[in-house]
Amino acid sequence: MTMKPCALALLAAFALGGCAAQKPAQPQAAAVPAAQTAQKTDLLQRELAYGVYELVENPQNHAIYVATAQSFKEVQGGVIYKLDPKTLNTLGESHTDLKNFGAAQDAEGKTLFVTNSLDGGISAIDTANGKVKGRLLFSERNEKGFPYGAREILWRDGLLYVGGVGDPAVIWVVDAETLKLKARIKNAGKWVTGLHFSPTTNRLYAANGGGEILVINPRTNRIEKRWKPLGKKEALLLNMAEDPATGRLFVTDNSKAKTTLVLDIRTGHLIKQLDTGDSLAVKFNAKRNELYLTQRESGKLLSLDATTYALKQSWDLKPNPNSLLVSADGQTLYVTVKQPFNKDHSTKGLDRIVRISL
Repeated sequence: MTMKPCALALLAAFALGGCAAQKPAQPQAAAVPAAQTAQKTDLLQRELAYGVYELVENPQNHAIYVATAQSFKEVQGGVIYKLDPKTLNTLGESHTDLKNFGAAQDAEGKTLFVTNSLDGGISAIDTANGKVKGRLLFSERNEKGFPYGAREILWRDGLLYVGGVGDPAVIWVVDAETLKLKARIKNAGKWVTGLHFSPTTNRLYAANGGGEILVINPRTNRIEKRWKPLGKKEALLLNMAEDPATGRLFVTDNSKAKTTLVLDIRTGHLIKQLDTGDSLAVKFNAKRNELYLTQRESGKLLSLDATTYALKQSWDLKPNPNSLLVSADGQTLYVTVKQPFNKDHSTKGLDRIVRISL
């Protein structure tokens, strides 16, 4: 298939995402020391498919649903895989007419929502039978007439928030039951790359390619604050995770600043800038007080102590570890590992799913 302009840039950056805030500390760079590589006995992996992107764990049966786009060369559509959470064996497949990238689900796990990034839309899939039961294509187009890429998707209280990759970007607010567009949050900067809802502040946070974090009131759909934690320094902020107990927001940048930022989620104050290098996906595990980061360029997965930021473990997952999922019990970590693109938009092999017992 013919790739649309900027599509590869969009896909390469796809990982795709308390109480009182802690007293802000002075911003400082925190070096991450070396640590021993984890034993392979804790790790299970399998080659799955071309174009593997985001993962979710079903809250009822704990099956892992994987959104895939399949090959970008001479292949139309994608596949949703249902995997056994312990063995990674395939339990089911749903073949879709559009390619799938971001993934989210409702609270009961009855509906899986995926972004169809290249077509500028989203689809709803019934997890009971694997059928596509609804779709919404957004009307926004860029200067060349192509759809805004629908990147990250987030479910909250019956609503879907979908980040649009455009300049200026937009966040679409959609009724999750009917897939009717309810509102547009406009002027969201250059590319909405990451979304996060905080139970601490009851606010929606959006990261963008201009180095901003937007703080949005979900009741009014208004942008209340625009933080630029690195100031005038060039940054392309991507993914976010939160420690609700301390009010910290973790934000990654894998291409411009190549760092992980620790922010006060209430004020945007830069608490610390971690010297982690290129950081893509980020997840916080409250049950183990650990922070996980994928490093796409270096091919590493890192586990940090979430209090001291010391490196606890690292895994060599070359070539390109991408998305992360922490199991509901906090004892298992799932990682997607991608292959590099060739010049003709094909890849050098199948993408992998990795299961790590923590």
